[in-house]
Amino acid sequence: MAVASAPKKGKAEAANTFRALLVELPIYAALVTGYFFLVLHFLADWLGSLHAHHTTTYALVSIVLIIGQAVVLEWVTTLLLRLVRGRSE
Repeated sequence: MAVASAPKKGKAEAANTFRALLVELPIYAALVTGYFFLVLHFLADWLGSLHAHHTTTYALVSIVLIIGQAVVLEWVTTLLLRLVRGRSE
């Protein structure tokens, strides 16, 4: 009987993972879009000037912005999912 229940458990786990993906994807899309427009609005002139005059510094700042975006996105998404799951359970 354990062999017969293993595929059902795997399918249920896959369904939960897929459901989590469907919840996380729109959250990520909204946050990335918001981040893009915030950076564009507040940092566009400075980044353009940095790119024109200090290419190496521009590259380092860009990498820091990318890493910072990833860390903050992961943190915010985890927090939102914990809040949603906490209310539904």
